[in-house]
Amino acid sequence: MIKDITIGQFFPGNSPVHRLDARVKILLTIVFIVMLFTAGDMRGLGVCTIFTLLTFLISRIPLKMMFKGIRTILVIIIITSVLNLFFIHTGEPIFEWKFIKITDKGLETAVFMVVRIACLIIGTSLLTYTTSPIDLTDAIEKLLSPLKKIKVPVHELAMMMTIALRFIPTLIEETDKIMSAQKARGADMETGSFIKRAKALIPVLIPLFVSSFRHAEELALAMECRCYHGGSGRTRMKQLKMKLIDLWGTVYVFTFFAGVIVLNHFI
Repeated sequence: MIKDITIGQFFPGNSPVHRLDARVKILLTIVFIVMLFTAGDMRGLGVCTIFTLLTFLISRIPLKMMFKGIRTILVIIIITSVLNLFFIHTGEPIFEWKFIKITDKGLETAVFMVVRIACLIIGTSLLTYTTSPIDLTDAIEKLLSPLKKIKVPVHELAMMMTIALRFIPTLIEETDKIMSAQKARGADMETGSFIKRAKALIPVLIPLFVSSFRHAEELALAMECRCYHGGSGRTRMKQLKMKLIDLWGTVYVFTFFAGVIVLNHFI
């Protein structure tokens, strides 16, 4: 399960999604989230699903990454679907036995919520899959640059956010190695009561914290050796520039958004 966590991973490529400006991708991701929650019925959600799958195919990211991203939240999806399935009693009954009652409205809502959560995870994951940490840092800093006028340390905030995102895969890999090493020494982390399994994680958490602090110290030392002193007077080798493909990407997203709005209010 640890290896299935895909947050923060970047897959280099030359797809149209990769070539989009990082600032545009962040803004369009926000638009996608709004579009997803604007969909009020299965028709609008169907448009969002088509958009998500089509965009994933255009990005040329391996399809297994899509399923890995869903697998990590499978428990949340199951709990959400069960709650909606058994606790919504409006509509026509489909199945009824003692205190259990399943209606067509409950079934529709359960499917609706499952598809919405899956699309949300798949769609937002494309931002980190197709954007390098450096581009993401520059984009966040550019978008937050108006806050510099009120003395907000925008560069430092963007740097911290990106470093935290970048180190998620590293910490996941480190956790997997530590757990494998502890199991090789005879540690049992999968059987027994909840309290026993929680105590069995202590030999994992302590080395993980030590490793995290070591990585942080090494990163700080490397930045100091390269004379890093924050964003003041800092220049960039690669400047972010808007291109024609960014315009086409914006038109592409807003076309689907318009389709959702039309289905919601006019059809």
